[in-house]
Amino acid sequence: MSLPVFAFTALHEAPLADGSAHEGAWLASAAAAGRAVAHLWQGRPGLVVPRSYTRQPGWAEAASSFAVQVRSSGGGLVPQGPGVWNLSLVWPAPSATPTDTDGVYRALCNELATALARLGLASAPRAVEGSFCDGRFNLAAGGRKLVGTAQAWRRVDGRPMALAHAVIVVTADPVALTEQANAFEAALGSGRRYRADALTSVALALGLSPTSDLERRTLGAVAEQFARVVPPHRHDQETTIG
Repeated sequence: MSLPVFAFTALHEAPLADGSAHEGAWLASAAAAGRAVAHLWQGRPGLVVPRSYTRQPGWAEAASSFAVQVRSSGGGLVPQGPGVWNLSLVWPAPSATPTDTDGVYRALCNELATALARLGLASAPRAVEGSFCDGRFNLAAGGRKLVGTAQAWRRVDGRPMALAHAVIVVTADPVALTEQANAFEAALGSGRRYRADALTSVALALGLSPTSDLERRTLGAVAEQFARVVPPHRHDQETTIG
């Protein structure tokens, strides 16, 4: 299984207020154009949770105390904010029924691992017990979760479409992210708790300071890996590579 060829990677420099809504718009646009597109973006500080969280007894109180958004897909809690970047890959699919999902995950992890290797960072897919939104296709470095992945298949305007998503901890503090996630789970009364030592970042794994330069180099490596085009052409609020 290989991912489609993406003509460009759009790098959104301004944080998006509702990433899920933007992904829906990107799906619709890609369905209309019949082409594969890739987007790198940040969400505003807060948490994104699956709809199942809204059925917890403490949901109303927890949601009123935290900046939280609800997504339609499954999985678990995912922090957003500065230093956490999202990669959204959208393409026309042969069917709206999920097909070779493990193959999609493996291809996504392989491409991301190749991009990170250009920075000198070795990573591999694996589950990491104690990390938030854990799964078999996390990308881990040194046994700690670095990237979380997800995918969705649906019909958009009559056209089958696929979406593959990755959340990459680039320069954010793993301890702060874990504390935020645990505080929300405690307010929710879910009983779930996460371990800070189960999470890492690109900066931490490389033993480097979490600078804007490191963030720029990481985003460049990821964008170029999927677009297969260098160098980037920069614009005001959105950068298009390709």
